[in-house]
Amino acid sequence: MSPDELVYLGVLAASIPVGFLFRYLSPPVKQGAGLLLGLSIAIATCHIHTLHSLATVIGIWIIIKSSWRHAPALSLTWTFLYLLFFRLATWFGLPQPTPFANAIQLLLTLKMVSLANEVYTFHIEKKNEVSSFAKSPVIGGLSQEPSLYDILSYSYCYAGIMTGPFFRFQTYADWLRQPSPQALPGWVPCLQRLKLVPVYAALFLSVNSVFPLAYVRTEEFLDRNVFFRVFYMVAVFFVFRMRFYAAWCGAEAGCISAGLGCYPEKALSKPGGGPSVTYSPDPSNEEKYDFKTIQNIDCYNTDFCVKVRHGMRYWNMTVQWWLHHYIYPNAPFKAYALRAGWTMFISAYWHGLHVGYYLSFLTIPLCIAAETAMEASVRARLGPSGQNIFDWVHWFLKMRAYDYMCMGFVLLKASDTINYWTSIYFIIHIIAVCCIIVGRVLKGGKREGSRGDKGEKKEVEEKPGEKTD
Repeated sequence: MSPDELVYLGVLAASIPVGFLFRYLSPPVKQGAGLLLGLSIAIATCHIHTLHSLATVIGIWIIIKSSWRHAPALSLTWTFLYLLFFRLATWFGLPQPTPFANAIQLLLTLKMVSLANEVYTFHIEKKNEVSSFAKSPVIGGLSQEPSLYDILSYSYCYAGIMTGPFFRFQTYADWLRQPSPQALPGWVPCLQRLKLVPVYAALFLSVNSVFPLAYVRTEEFLDRNVFFRVFYMVAVFFVFRMRFYAAWCGAEAGCISAGLGCYPEKALSKPGGGPSVTYSPDPSNEEKYDFKTIQNIDCYNTDFCVKVRHGMRYWNMTVQWWLHHYIYPNAPFKAYALRAGWTMFISAYWHGLHVGYYLSFLTIPLCIAAETAMEASVRARLGPSGQNIFDWVHWFLKMRAYDYMCMGFVLLKASDTINYWTSIYFIIHIIAVCCIIVGRVLKGGKREGSRGDKGEKKEVEEKPGEKTD
C-alpha cells in the first residue's frame, strides 16, 4: 500500500471508535467537535491547500446571502470553475494540491451545490407558506437558513471528509438534533458493514500484487497474446472494485458508529438524499432503523445486476443521487441517451481533467444504447427460458464493459487508454455498435422520447442469482 493509502486507512479506522464517542455529546458540542476534528484532519493532510476548500465554502456563503434565488446555478458554476482552478493551480504559480486536498475538494463540491439547492427550496417553500397559509409539503426541508458557522461545520464535518459518503445538510442537521443517539442501532449494523472488509482488503492486496497496473504500460505486455490482454482488464477491474468496496464499507461504518444518516425504516431513505416520505414516531411500536441514507455501495448488486445502467445505481450511490437530482434534470437535451451522456460528461469533469475519465464515462451511453436496442429487438421476442439465457449473456457483457471502461479510469492518459483499447481491438466499442445495428435491422428498437425510458421506475429488474435485502 502507498503512504497515501495508509493515511486514508488510518483516518477510516480512527473514525469508527470516535463515532461512538460522538453519540454522548450534546448537539452544540457535537457540532463544534465534528468541525474541529474535521478541520484538523484537513490541515494535517492538506496543509496550506486547506485554503482551497475554505475559499469554496466562503464563496457559497456569499452566493446564498446575496442571491438565494440564483443559488443553484451560481453554486454549480462557482464550485466547478473553482475545481478547474484547483486542478490548474500550477499554471498560476501555486503548489500542486495534495491527493487529500483533491478528495476533500471533490466531496465539498457536492455538498455546496446540494446546500445551495436546499436553501433555495427553503426560501421558495417559505414564501408559498406565507401566501397559501399551508405547511410546506417538502420532505426533510430546512427549518431555517444555515449560518456561516453551520456551513463550515457541515463542510468540515469529520465523518467522510475524505472518503465520503456524500450527505445533505439536512441529514447533518438531523444528526445534530437526534433526541437519543445512544439508543439508536450502532454496533450491530457497524459490524455488519465491516465483516467483509478484511476479505475485500486481502483480495485487493493479493490480486494487485499479481496483476499490477503498471505492467499494462510496458512493451512486454503488448507482446502477450490478445486473450491475456483481455483477461488483464478483468483482473484490474476486480482490484479496483475490491479497493473501493473496502474503503466505502469502512467509511459507511464510520458514519454508522456516529449515528449519522440513521432514520426509521418507514422513512424510505435514499442514499445521499435521506427520507423520501414523511414519517412520525410511533410510541406504541418499537421503531426499526436503517442507514440507507449513507449507503454508498451495494457490493452484491454491483457485481450481479444485469444492465450497465443498473450497475451505476449501486456504485458510489450517494454521488449517483446527486447527479440524478442536480445534473440529469438540467441537461440541455431531451433524449435519454443524450441526457445520460451529459451526466456522464459532468461526472468525468468532477473526477478530473484526465482524458481517460472522459473516454470511459462517455462509453457508458453507447453501452446503454446497445443494451436498449437488444432488449427491444431480441429479448422482447424470447420466451421465459430464452430471456433467462439472454440475461446471463447480458450480465457477462455488462461486466466486460465495465472492465473495459475501468482501464481508461485507472490509466488516465489518453495515449495509455487508446494503446490498451487498441491492443484488444476496441472490442467493447465494436460489440456495442454491432448490437445497435442489429437492433435497428430487426426494427425492434424504440426511439427514446424526451422523458427517457417509459416505465423505467416501474421496471422489475431481472438479475442472475439476485438477492433482496
